[in-house]
Amino acid sequence: MPRQLDIADSGIAGLDACAQAIAANGFDPRDEASLRHAAIWLQRLGNNKTFLGDILVEELANRHRDDSLENAYGPQVIMLVPPQGQFFIRANLWPSADEHMVRASGPASFVYGMPHDHNFDFLTLGYFGPGYWSDYYEVDYAEVTGWRGEPVPSLRFVERSRLEQGRMLHYRAHKDVHAQHPADSLSVSLNVMHTNAGQGWFDQYRFDLDQRTVGTILSPGPTEAFLKVAIGLGSDEALDLAHRFARRHPSDRLRLNTWDALAARDCTAAAKDALWRDAEKSGSRLVAMEAKIRRAELAL
Repeated sequence: MPRQLDIADSGIAGLDACAQAIAANGFDPRDEASLRHAAIWLQRLGNNKTFLGDILVEELANRHRDDSLENAYGPQVIMLVPPQGQFFIRANLWPSADEHMVRASGPASFVYGMPHDHNFDFLTLGYFGPGYWSDYYEVDYAEVTGWRGEPVPSLRFVERSRLEQGRMLHYRAHKDVHAQHPADSLSVSLNVMHTNAGQGWFDQYRFDLDQRTVGTILSPGPTEAFLKVAIGLGSDEALDLAHRFARRHPSDRLRLNTWDALAARDCTAAAKDALWRDAEKSGSRLVAMEAKIRRAELAL
């Protein structure tokens, strides 16, 4: 499960001071000193019990005049500090199951009940309320290829607990898995999220806990969407690129998405079956296993 960090620091910091301190030192979760430095400043921000309410009041008062992307927030996530090199800072709202927003939108809208890992490290701190619950698991990422239904024997349950006020956790990329459940009453967490240029090429998964299998890949990026549009438009250059990507791109996920886009161009089941037969021999285990699944679905 995520590492619990016990930070005994009673200092109080504003958002700007916190962001500037982390930016000056950097945030590298692989370096224990860098990790602890960021955790200390997140704790100091968490000790400030008025900053978030002040931000929300100001946003609500001025939203009709200044609706910028940097300050925009949705029903759950509030972007406090946009990406700055190695990190960004956000707040997450965790409503209880009986609140109207959960009843109206459904638990899945708040990622409740969806077991998943992360393709990035982050720190999280319980800021307000009793905190959301999580069933925590660990997994050996190196053993996972990522095809739907793939057995994951290393996936093991650790504990159920909640992110109480003042509790700080370090979620480790590709290791910690959790299924979140509603807080007993409205709660808020603060996060320092690690970013790097390559993380988008590492997959994030949803898991089927009953079967101990991979459910699906959760981390498609804009490249996949652009590629599907280009292939759908069907220019010679796009199709040539697609066939090269399908067989030789270093990202298995992008290769699979390319085959999916090519299959979408074929109208008949026979043509799709032939394409997926070809995909099975493309040299990627992820593509080969997913191609078998696609062909089985065509036969239904």
